[in-house]
Amino acid sequence: MTALDLSVAKWRTSTRSVGNGNCVEVATVDGGVAVRDSKDRHGPVLAFPPSAWCAFVADPPTR
Repeated sequence: MTALDLSVAKWRTSTRSVGNGNCVEVATVDGGVAVRDSKDRHGPVLAFPPSAWCAFVADPPTR
């Protein structure tokens, strides 16, 4: 696996986020989508290829 260059990532949250900092952030990166915890912006990042991200948002898990 290659390292992602996140220095230019434009992180965003859902428009349904209530703004309390308790959500995930996503960014489009070269080769896919990156996801991180908004409370730990310097913590681990999950990276997904486009096909996996599209499958996830097409059928999100239920609570």
